[in-house]
Amino acid sequence: MSSRRARGFGRTDARFSNGGAFGAKEDLNVQAHAALLARLTGRPVLITLSRRESLRFHSKRHPMVLEYTVGCDDEGHLLAVRARIVGDTGAYASVGDKVLERACGHACGPYRVPNVDVETRAVYTNNPPCGAMRGFGSNQANFAIEGIMDLLAEAVGIDGWEIRWRNAVDVGDTFGTGQRLGPGVGIRKTLLAVRDAYRSARYAGIACGVKNTGVGNGIVEYGKAVLRPEEDGTVTLFHSWTEMGQGCNTALQQIACEELGLDATQVRVVVDTHRELDTGQTTASRSTVLGGRAIIEAATKLRAELNGSRLADLAGREYYGEVKIDWTYKPGHGPEGAATHFAYGWATQVAILDDEGRLAKVVAAHDVGKVINPTLLEGQIEGAVHMGLGHALTEEFVVEGGVPVTDTLKSLNIIPPAGMPTVECIFVEEPQPEGPYGAKGVGEIALVPTASAVAGALKAFDGIRRTRLPMKDSPAARAAAPRLTSARAEA
Repeated sequence: MSSRRARGFGRTDARFSNGGAFGAKEDLNVQAHAALLARLTGRPVLITLSRRESLRFHSKRHPMVLEYTVGCDDEGHLLAVRARIVGDTGAYASVGDKVLERACGHACGPYRVPNVDVETRAVYTNNPPCGAMRGFGSNQANFAIEGIMDLLAEAVGIDGWEIRWRNAVDVGDTFGTGQRLGPGVGIRKTLLAVRDAYRSARYAGIACGVKNTGVGNGIVEYGKAVLRPEEDGTVTLFHSWTEMGQGCNTALQQIACEELGLDATQVRVVVDTHRELDTGQTTASRSTVLGGRAIIEAATKLRAELNGSRLADLAGREYYGEVKIDWTYKPGHGPEGAATHFAYGWATQVAILDDEGRLAKVVAAHDVGKVINPTLLEGQIEGAVHMGLGHALTEEFVVEGGVPVTDTLKSLNIIPPAGMPTVECIFVEEPQPEGPYGAKGVGEIALVPTASAVAGALKAFDGIRRTRLPMKDSPAARAAAPRLTSARAEA
Protein backbone atom coordinates (compact mmCIF):
# COMPACT_ATOMS: atom_id res chain seq x y z
CA MET A 1 0.00 0.00 0.00
CA SER A 2 1.19 3.48 -0.68
CA SER A 3 0.29 7.07 0.09
CA ARG A 4 1.25 10.61 -0.69
CA ARG A 5 2.21 11.69 2.79
CA ALA A 6 1.35 15.04 4.25
CA ARG A 7 3.61 16.00 7.11
CA GLY A 8 2.10 15.67 10.56
CA PHE A 9 3.36 17.42 13.66
CA GLY A 10 4.30 16.73 17.26
CA ARG A 11 6.50 13.87 18.39
CA THR A 12 4.61 10.88 19.68
CA ASP A 13 5.03 7.40 21.05
CA ALA A 14 5.37 4.92 18.17
CA ARG A 15 3.32 2.31 20.05
CA PHE A 16 -0.05 3.75 19.11
CA SER A 17 -3.12 1.67 18.39
CA ASN A 18 -5.06 1.65 15.16
CA GLY A 19 -8.59 0.45 14.51
CA GLY A 20 -11.90 1.32 16.14
CA ALA A 21 -15.20 -0.07 17.39
CA PHE A 22 -17.09 0.81 14.17
CA GLY A 23 -20.40 1.30 16.02
CA ALA A 24 -20.58 -2.01 17.87
CA LYS A 25 -20.05 -0.39 21.27
CA GLU A 26 -22.93 2.08 20.93
CA ASP A 27 -25.62 -0.39 22.00
CA LEU A 28 -25.85 -1.92 25.45
CA ASN A 29 -25.65 -5.71 25.17
CA VAL A 30 -23.70 -7.88 27.63
CA GLN A 31 -23.53 -5.07 30.20
CA ALA A 32 -26.99 -5.86 31.57
CA HIS A 33 -26.23 -9.56 31.94
CA ALA A 34 -22.92 -8.89 33.67
CA ALA A 35 -24.47 -6.33 36.02
CA LEU A 36 -27.35 -8.64 36.96
CA LEU A 37 -25.06 -11.60 37.62
CA ALA A 38 -22.70 -9.44 39.68
CA ARG A 39 -25.67 -8.21 41.71
CA LEU A 40 -26.95 -11.74 42.33
CA THR A 41 -23.59 -13.29 43.16
CA GLY A 42 -21.95 -10.36 44.91
CA ARG A 43 -18.80 -11.04 42.92
CA PRO A 44 -17.10 -9.55 39.84
CA VAL A 45 -18.47 -11.02 36.61
CA LEU A 46 -16.84 -11.25 33.19
CA ILE A 47 -18.92 -12.31 30.19
CA THR A 48 -17.17 -13.48 27.04
CA LEU A 49 -19.14 -14.33 23.90
CA SER A 50 -18.13 -17.01 21.47
CA ARG A 51 -17.74 -15.95 17.85
CA ARG A 52 -21.08 -17.54 16.99
CA GLU A 53 -22.80 -15.77 19.89
CA SER A 54 -21.21 -12.46 18.98
CA LEU A 55 -22.34 -12.65 15.36
CA ARG A 56 -25.89 -13.51 16.38
CA PHE A 57 -26.07 -11.05 19.25
CA HIS A 58 -24.56 -7.73 18.19
CA SER A 59 -26.52 -5.19 16.16
CA LYS A 60 -25.94 -5.05 12.41
CA ARG A 61 -25.87 -2.43 9.65
CA HIS A 62 -29.34 -1.44 8.44
CA PRO A 63 -30.43 -3.06 5.18
CA MET A 64 -32.14 -0.37 3.13
CA VAL A 65 -34.29 -0.14 0.06
CA LEU A 66 -33.77 3.19 -1.72
CA GLU A 67 -35.94 4.55 -4.53
CA TYR A 68 -34.61 7.68 -6.25
CA THR A 69 -35.87 9.99 -8.95
CA VAL A 70 -33.22 12.50 -10.03
CA GLY A 71 -33.22 15.06 -12.81
CA CYS A 72 -30.56 17.21 -14.43
CA ASP A 73 -30.36 19.68 -17.31
CA ASP A 74 -28.69 19.08 -20.68
CA GLU A 75 -25.28 19.95 -19.23
CA GLY A 76 -25.54 17.60 -16.27
CA HIS A 77 -26.39 20.12 -13.55
CA LEU A 78 -28.69 18.55 -10.98
CA LEU A 79 -32.18 20.01 -10.75
CA ALA A 80 -34.01 17.80 -8.25
CA VAL A 81 -33.71 14.72 -6.04
CA ARG A 82 -36.68 12.77 -4.77
CA ALA A 83 -35.85 9.82 -2.53
CA ARG A 84 -37.83 7.33 -0.49
CA ILE A 85 -35.70 5.21 1.84
CA VAL A 86 -36.86 2.36 4.08
CA GLY A 87 -34.47 0.84 6.61
CA ASP A 88 -34.95 -2.51 8.36
CA THR A 89 -34.18 -1.70 11.99
CA GLY A 90 -35.05 -5.20 13.23
CA ALA A 91 -36.92 -6.15 16.38
CA TYR A 92 -35.70 -3.19 18.46
CA ALA A 93 -35.30 0.49 17.70
CA SER A 94 -31.68 0.94 18.78
CA VAL A 95 -30.54 4.03 16.84
CA GLY A 96 -32.66 3.26 13.80
CA ASP A 97 -34.31 6.68 13.74
CA LYS A 98 -30.93 8.41 13.82
CA VAL A 99 -29.42 6.14 11.15
CA LEU A 100 -32.30 6.87 8.80
CA GLU A 101 -32.09 10.56 9.70
CA ARG A 102 -28.45 10.46 8.64
CA ALA A 103 -29.33 8.63 5.40
CA CYS A 104 -31.88 11.37 4.76
CA GLY A 105 -29.40 14.17 5.42
CA HIS A 106 -26.80 12.60 3.12
CA ALA A 107 -29.25 11.50 0.42
CA CYS A 108 -28.03 14.13 -2.08
CA GLY A 109 -24.36 13.37 -1.52
CA PRO A 110 -21.84 16.22 -1.75
CA TYR A 111 -23.80 17.91 -4.53
CA ARG A 112 -25.80 21.10 -5.11
CA VAL A 113 -29.48 20.24 -5.53
CA PRO A 114 -31.97 23.12 -5.72
CA ASN A 115 -35.04 20.93 -5.14
CA VAL A 116 -34.97 18.18 -2.52
CA ASP A 117 -37.76 15.83 -1.42
CA VAL A 118 -36.48 13.03 0.81
CA GLU A 119 -38.39 10.79 3.18
CA THR A 120 -36.90 7.99 5.27
CA ARG A 121 -38.45 5.41 7.56
CA ALA A 122 -36.99 2.98 10.06
CA VAL A 123 -39.27 -0.06 10.14
CA TYR A 124 -39.62 -2.70 12.84
CA THR A 125 -39.28 -6.27 11.53
CA ASN A 126 -38.77 -9.76 12.94
CA ASN A 127 -35.10 -9.63 11.96
CA PRO A 128 -32.08 -9.15 14.23
CA PRO A 129 -31.70 -5.59 15.59
CA CYS A 130 -29.71 -3.12 13.52
CA GLY A 131 -27.82 -0.22 15.01
CA ALA A 132 -24.74 1.92 14.59
CA MET A 133 -22.12 0.82 12.08
CA ARG A 134 -19.37 2.85 10.49
CA GLY A 135 -20.96 5.37 8.13
CA PHE A 136 -24.27 5.35 10.01
CA GLY A 137 -26.66 5.31 7.04
CA SER A 138 -24.67 7.57 4.75
CA ASN A 139 -23.07 4.56 3.00
CA GLN A 140 -26.37 3.22 1.76
CA ALA A 141 -27.50 6.62 0.51
CA ASN A 142 -24.15 7.12 -1.18
CA PHE A 143 -24.50 3.90 -3.16
CA ALA A 144 -27.81 5.13 -4.55
CA ILE A 145 -26.93 8.72 -5.43
CA GLU A 146 -23.52 7.85 -6.87
CA GLY A 147 -24.97 5.17 -9.13
CA ILE A 148 -27.50 7.69 -10.38
CA MET A 149 -24.76 10.25 -11.03
CA ASP A 150 -23.14 7.70 -13.35
CA LEU A 151 -26.45 7.09 -15.14
CA LEU A 152 -26.96 10.82 -15.63
CA ALA A 153 -23.41 11.23 -16.94
CA GLU A 154 -24.11 8.57 -19.57
CA ALA A 155 -27.35 10.28 -20.56
CA VAL A 156 -25.68 13.69 -20.89
CA GLY A 157 -22.58 12.34 -22.65
CA ILE A 158 -19.90 13.25 -20.11
CA ASP A 159 -17.71 11.09 -17.90
CA GLY A 160 -18.17 10.31 -14.22
CA TRP A 161 -15.54 12.81 -13.09
CA GLU A 162 -17.02 15.71 -15.04
CA ILE A 163 -20.59 15.35 -13.76
CA ARG A 164 -19.31 15.27 -10.19
CA TRP A 165 -17.14 18.31 -10.78
CA ARG A 166 -20.07 20.30 -12.21
CA ASN A 167 -22.26 19.53 -9.20
CA ALA A 168 -19.82 19.40 -6.26
CA VAL A 169 -20.70 21.77 -3.44
CA ASP A 170 -18.45 24.62 -2.39
CA VAL A 171 -18.40 27.31 0.29
CA GLY A 172 -21.69 29.20 0.26
CA ASP A 173 -23.66 26.39 -1.38
CA THR A 174 -26.61 24.68 0.27
CA PHE A 175 -26.16 21.11 1.49
CA GLY A 176 -28.98 18.56 1.21
CA THR A 177 -30.14 19.29 4.77
CA GLY A 178 -30.57 22.99 3.98
CA GLN A 179 -27.31 24.00 5.66
CA ARG A 180 -25.42 26.82 3.98
CA LEU A 181 -21.84 25.60 3.94
CA GLY A 182 -19.06 27.66 5.44
CA PRO A 183 -15.28 27.19 5.17
CA GLY A 184 -13.83 23.69 5.13
CA VAL A 185 -15.36 22.24 1.94
CA GLY A 186 -12.63 20.27 0.18
CA ILE A 187 -14.61 17.98 -2.14
CA ARG A 188 -13.35 19.72 -5.30
CA LYS A 189 -9.73 19.33 -4.20
CA THR A 190 -10.27 15.60 -3.73
CA LEU A 191 -11.76 15.38 -7.22
CA LEU A 192 -8.74 17.12 -8.71
CA ALA A 193 -6.44 14.75 -6.83
CA VAL A 194 -7.88 11.63 -8.53
CA ARG A 195 -8.76 12.97 -11.99
CA ASP A 196 -5.71 11.61 -13.79
CA ALA A 197 -5.96 8.20 -12.09
CA TYR A 198 -9.60 7.89 -13.15
CA ARG A 199 -9.18 9.03 -16.72
CA SER A 200 -6.02 7.06 -17.42
CA ALA A 201 -7.44 3.70 -16.35
CA ARG A 202 -9.30 1.45 -18.76
CA TYR A 203 -11.72 0.07 -16.16
CA ALA A 204 -12.29 2.63 -13.41
CA GLY A 205 -15.15 3.80 -11.25
CA ILE A 206 -15.34 7.05 -9.32
CA ALA A 207 -17.44 8.12 -6.35
CA CYS A 208 -17.56 11.13 -4.06
CA GLY A 209 -18.59 10.99 -0.44
CA VAL A 210 -19.51 13.18 2.51
CA LYS A 211 -19.94 12.33 6.18
CA ASN A 212 -20.73 14.60 9.10
CA THR A 213 -18.25 15.17 11.90
CA GLY A 214 -20.08 15.40 15.22
CA VAL A 215 -23.57 14.26 16.12
CA GLY A 216 -25.18 17.60 15.23
CA ASN A 217 -28.88 17.89 14.40
CA GLY A 218 -29.54 20.04 17.46
CA ILE A 219 -27.53 18.06 20.00
CA VAL A 220 -25.29 20.18 22.25
CA GLU A 221 -21.75 18.80 21.98
CA TYR A 222 -18.74 19.35 24.19
CA GLY A 223 -15.02 18.82 24.20
CA LYS A 224 -13.41 18.85 27.64
CA ALA A 225 -9.88 18.30 28.87
CA VAL A 226 -7.64 18.93 31.88
CA LEU A 227 -3.87 19.44 31.85
CA ARG A 228 -2.00 18.92 35.13
CA PRO A 229 1.72 19.65 35.51
CA GLU A 230 3.59 17.14 37.66
CA GLU A 231 6.55 17.50 40.02
CA ASP A 232 8.88 15.70 37.58
CA GLY A 233 8.26 18.28 34.86
CA THR A 234 5.78 16.19 32.91
CA VAL A 235 2.11 16.89 32.17
CA THR A 236 -0.87 14.61 32.61
CA LEU A 237 -3.67 15.01 30.07
CA PHE A 238 -7.12 13.97 31.26
CA HIS A 239 -9.87 13.51 28.68
CA SER A 240 -13.10 11.52 28.39
CA TRP A 241 -12.97 9.94 24.93
CA THR A 242 -12.85 6.15 24.87
CA GLU A 243 -9.78 4.82 23.10
CA MET A 244 -10.99 1.84 21.07
CA GLY A 245 -8.09 1.65 18.68
CA GLN A 246 -9.03 4.71 16.63
CA GLY A 247 -5.95 6.54 17.87
CA CYS A 248 -7.51 9.44 19.78
CA ASN A 249 -4.99 9.08 22.63
CA THR A 250 -2.17 9.54 20.14
CA ALA A 251 -3.74 12.49 18.32
CA LEU A 252 -4.67 14.27 21.54
CA GLN A 253 -1.21 13.66 22.98
CA GLN A 254 0.32 15.20 19.87
CA ILE A 255 -1.87 18.29 20.20
CA ALA A 256 -0.83 18.73 23.82
CA CYS A 257 2.82 18.34 22.82
CA GLU A 258 2.42 20.90 20.06
CA GLU A 259 0.77 23.44 22.36
CA LEU A 260 3.24 23.04 25.22
CA GLY A 261 6.43 22.41 23.26
CA LEU A 262 6.96 19.04 24.93
CA ASP A 263 8.13 15.63 23.79
CA ALA A 264 5.70 12.72 23.86
CA THR A 265 7.59 11.22 26.81
CA GLN A 266 6.58 14.28 28.82
CA VAL A 267 2.80 13.96 28.28
CA ARG A 268 0.87 11.16 29.95
CA VAL A 269 -2.65 10.53 28.62
CA VAL A 270 -5.42 9.36 30.94
CA VAL A 271 -9.01 8.57 29.93
CA ASP A 272 -10.64 10.01 33.02
CA THR A 273 -13.84 8.84 34.74
CA HIS A 274 -13.43 10.85 37.97
CA ARG A 275 -13.62 14.48 36.86
CA GLU A 276 -16.70 15.96 35.22
CA LEU A 277 -15.46 15.62 31.68
CA ASP A 278 -18.64 14.17 30.23
CA THR A 279 -18.64 14.64 26.47
CA GLY A 280 -21.08 11.93 25.43
CA GLN A 281 -20.37 8.83 23.42
CA THR A 282 -17.18 8.39 21.44
CA THR A 283 -18.99 8.44 18.11
CA ALA A 284 -19.47 10.49 14.95
CA SER A 285 -15.76 10.95 14.15
CA ARG A 286 -15.54 13.77 16.68
CA SER A 287 -13.01 12.91 19.39
CA THR A 288 -10.00 14.54 17.73
CA VAL A 289 -11.93 17.66 16.74
CA LEU A 290 -13.70 18.38 20.03
CA GLY A 291 -11.03 16.89 22.28
CA GLY A 292 -8.26 18.72 20.44
CA ARG A 293 -10.02 22.07 20.73
CA ALA A 294 -10.45 21.56 24.48
CA ILE A 295 -6.76 20.72 24.90
CA ILE A 296 -5.75 23.89 23.06
CA GLU A 297 -7.98 25.90 25.42
CA ALA A 298 -6.49 24.23 28.50
CA ALA A 299 -2.94 24.67 27.19
CA THR A 300 -3.54 28.37 26.59
CA LYS A 301 -4.44 28.81 30.26
CA LEU A 302 -1.43 26.77 31.39
CA ARG A 303 1.00 28.76 29.23
CA ALA A 304 -0.39 32.05 30.51
CA GLU A 305 0.34 31.06 34.08
CA LEU A 306 3.65 29.38 33.29
CA ASN A 307 5.15 32.62 31.95
CA GLY A 308 8.78 31.53 32.13
CA SER A 309 8.45 29.26 35.17
CA ARG A 310 9.15 25.56 35.20
CA LEU A 311 6.30 23.09 34.80
CA ALA A 312 7.28 21.57 38.13
CA ASP A 313 6.54 24.92 39.80
CA LEU A 314 2.88 24.46 38.84
CA ALA A 315 2.70 20.84 39.96
CA GLY A 316 -0.75 19.71 41.02
CA ARG A 317 -2.63 22.62 39.48
CA GLU A 318 -5.27 21.68 36.93
CA TYR A 319 -6.05 23.69 33.81
CA TYR A 320 -9.46 23.06 32.33
CA GLY A 321 -10.39 23.55 28.70
CA GLU A 322 -13.82 23.31 27.13
CA VAL A 323 -15.41 23.82 23.74
CA LYS A 324 -19.17 23.86 23.28
CA ILE A 325 -21.11 23.44 20.04
CA ASP A 326 -24.71 24.51 20.57
CA TRP A 327 -25.58 26.01 17.23
CA THR A 328 -26.73 23.05 15.13
CA TYR A 329 -30.36 22.25 14.32
CA LYS A 330 -32.45 19.33 13.19
CA PRO A 331 -33.13 19.63 9.45
CA GLY A 332 -35.99 22.03 8.87
CA HIS A 333 -36.07 23.36 12.45
CA GLY A 334 -33.57 26.24 12.40
CA PRO A 335 -33.39 29.53 10.52
CA GLU A 336 -32.73 29.42 6.79
CA GLY A 337 -29.28 28.06 6.07
CA ALA A 338 -28.73 26.93 9.67
CA ALA A 339 -26.06 24.31 10.32
CA THR A 340 -27.16 20.74 10.86
CA HIS A 341 -23.53 19.73 11.59
CA PHE A 342 -20.48 21.75 12.57
CA ALA A 343 -18.17 19.97 10.11
CA TYR A 344 -18.04 17.39 7.33
CA GLY A 345 -15.44 15.07 5.91
CA TRP A 346 -15.15 15.01 2.09
CA ALA A 347 -13.69 12.34 -0.16
CA THR A 348 -13.35 10.99 -3.69
CA GLN A 349 -12.30 7.42 -4.37
CA VAL A 350 -11.42 5.65 -7.60
CA ALA A 351 -11.56 1.86 -7.98
CA ILE A 352 -9.51 0.36 -10.81
CA LEU A 353 -9.88 -3.15 -12.25
CA ASP A 354 -7.35 -5.07 -14.32
CA ASP A 355 -8.07 -6.75 -17.64
CA GLU A 356 -9.48 -9.80 -15.83
CA GLY A 357 -11.93 -7.76 -13.77
CA ARG A 358 -9.92 -8.06 -10.57
CA LEU A 359 -9.39 -5.18 -8.19
CA ALA A 360 -6.02 -3.69 -9.01
CA LYS A 361 -5.99 -0.43 -7.07
CA VAL A 362 -8.07 1.97 -5.01
CA VAL A 363 -7.09 5.64 -4.98
CA ALA A 364 -8.56 7.40 -1.94
CA ALA A 365 -8.35 11.19 -1.74
CA HIS A 366 -9.64 12.57 1.56
CA ASP A 367 -10.01 16.09 2.85
CA VAL A 368 -8.88 15.68 6.46
CA GLY A 369 -8.56 19.40 7.20
CA LYS A 370 -5.16 18.99 8.80
CA VAL A 371 -2.95 15.93 9.01
CA ILE A 372 -2.27 15.27 12.69
CA ASN A 373 -0.69 11.83 12.27
CA PRO A 374 -0.11 10.49 8.74
CA THR A 375 0.33 6.88 9.84
CA LEU A 376 -2.94 6.82 11.76
CA LEU A 377 -4.72 8.37 8.78
CA GLU A 378 -3.31 5.76 6.43
CA GLY A 379 -4.43 3.01 8.77
CA GLN A 380 -7.94 4.39 9.00
CA ILE A 381 -8.32 4.81 5.25
CA GLU A 382 -6.72 1.50 4.26
CA GLY A 383 -8.82 -0.34 6.85
CA ALA A 384 -11.94 1.45 5.70
CA VAL A 385 -11.28 0.54 2.08
CA HIS A 386 -10.98 -3.11 3.10
CA MET A 387 -14.29 -2.84 4.96
CA GLY A 388 -15.84 -1.02 2.01
CA LEU A 389 -14.69 -3.64 -0.48
CA GLY A 390 -16.20 -6.40 1.63
CA HIS A 391 -19.42 -4.38 1.88
CA ALA A 392 -19.35 -3.94 -1.91
CA LEU A 393 -18.45 -7.40 -3.08
CA THR A 394 -18.50 -10.34 -0.71
CA GLU A 395 -19.76 -9.83 2.85
CA GLU A 396 -23.36 -10.67 3.68
CA PHE A 397 -25.19 -11.42 6.93
CA VAL A 398 -27.96 -13.78 5.85
CA VAL A 399 -31.24 -14.03 7.77
CA GLU A 400 -33.99 -16.52 6.93
CA GLY A 401 -37.34 -16.27 8.68
CA GLY A 402 -35.90 -13.91 11.26
CA VAL A 403 -33.12 -16.36 12.15
CA PRO A 404 -29.46 -15.61 11.33
CA VAL A 405 -27.88 -18.21 9.07
CA THR A 406 -24.48 -16.56 8.85
CA ASP A 407 -22.77 -17.30 12.16
CA THR A 408 -19.15 -18.05 11.29
CA LEU A 409 -16.38 -15.79 10.03
CA LYS A 410 -15.94 -18.04 7.00
CA SER A 411 -19.58 -17.71 5.95
CA LEU A 412 -19.37 -13.92 6.19
CA ASN A 413 -16.93 -13.97 3.26
CA ILE A 414 -14.53 -11.34 4.58
CA ILE A 415 -11.94 -10.45 1.96
CA PRO A 416 -8.59 -12.03 2.96
CA PRO A 417 -5.28 -10.12 2.82
CA ALA A 418 -4.44 -11.78 -0.50
CA GLY A 419 -7.59 -10.26 -2.01
CA MET A 420 -6.72 -6.67 -1.13
CA PRO A 421 -5.59 -4.34 -3.91
CA THR A 422 -3.04 -1.56 -3.57
CA VAL A 423 -4.50 1.44 -1.75
CA GLU A 424 -3.11 4.89 -2.53
CA CYS A 425 -3.99 7.47 0.13
CA ILE A 426 -3.99 11.14 -0.83
CA PHE A 427 -4.52 13.68 1.95
CA VAL A 428 -6.11 17.02 1.14
CA GLU A 429 -5.97 19.78 3.75
CA GLU A 430 -8.88 22.24 3.54
CA PRO A 431 -8.93 23.72 7.07
CA GLN A 432 -12.06 23.43 9.18
CA PRO A 433 -12.37 26.48 11.48
CA GLU A 434 -14.07 24.42 14.18
CA GLY A 435 -11.26 21.86 14.29
CA PRO A 436 -7.83 21.91 15.97
CA TYR A 437 -5.43 23.42 13.42
CA GLY A 438 -8.24 22.85 10.89
CA ALA A 439 -8.59 19.07 11.41
CA LYS A 440 -11.86 17.24 10.76
CA GLY A 441 -12.98 13.65 11.39
CA VAL A 442 -11.96 10.83 9.06
CA GLY A 443 -13.09 7.66 10.85
CA GLU A 444 -16.33 7.15 8.92
CA ILE A 445 -15.97 9.07 5.65
CA ALA A 446 -13.15 6.75 4.59
CA LEU A 447 -15.70 3.97 4.03
CA VAL A 448 -18.57 5.91 2.47
CA PRO A 449 -17.72 6.05 -1.29
CA THR A 450 -15.90 2.72 -1.69
CA ALA A 451 -18.76 0.46 -2.78
CA SER A 452 -20.03 3.10 -5.22
CA ALA A 453 -16.62 3.41 -6.86
CA VAL A 454 -16.39 -0.37 -7.25
CA ALA A 455 -19.85 -0.50 -8.86
CA GLY A 456 -18.73 2.10 -11.39
CA ALA A 457 -15.58 0.14 -12.20
CA LEU A 458 -17.59 -3.04 -12.75
CA LYS A 459 -19.94 -1.18 -15.07
CA ALA A 460 -16.93 -0.03 -17.08
CA PHE A 461 -15.65 -3.61 -17.22
CA ASP A 462 -18.70 -5.69 -18.13
CA GLY A 463 -21.42 -3.13 -18.87
CA ILE A 464 -23.66 -4.26 -16.01
CA ARG A 465 -25.09 -1.60 -13.69
CA ARG A 466 -25.47 -3.34 -10.33
CA THR A 467 -27.94 -1.88 -7.85
CA ARG A 468 -27.75 -4.35 -4.97
CA LEU A 469 -25.02 -5.08 -2.45
CA PRO A 470 -23.01 -7.21 -2.17
CA MET A 471 -22.16 -7.62 -5.85
CA LYS A 472 -21.24 -11.31 -5.47
CA ASP A 473 -21.88 -12.07 -9.13
CA SER A 474 -18.98 -9.90 -10.26
CA PRO A 475 -15.51 -11.01 -11.36
CA ALA A 476 -14.03 -8.68 -8.75
CA ALA A 477 -15.88 -10.51 -5.98
CA ARG A 478 -14.79 -13.93 -7.17
CA ALA A 479 -11.18 -12.81 -7.41
CA ALA A 480 -11.13 -11.02 -4.05
CA ALA A 481 -12.60 -13.95 -2.13
CA PRO A 482 -12.17 -17.08 -4.28
CA ARG A 483 -13.82 -19.29 -1.68
CA LEU A 484 -17.12 -17.44 -1.55
CA THR A 485 -19.31 -19.66 0.60
CA SER A 486 -23.01 -20.20 0.73
CA ALA A 487 -24.40 -19.26 4.12
CA ARG A 488 -26.96 -22.11 3.79
CA ALA A 489 -24.24 -24.64 3.02
CA GLU A 490 -22.10 -23.37 5.90
CA ALA A 491 -25.01 -23.76 8.28
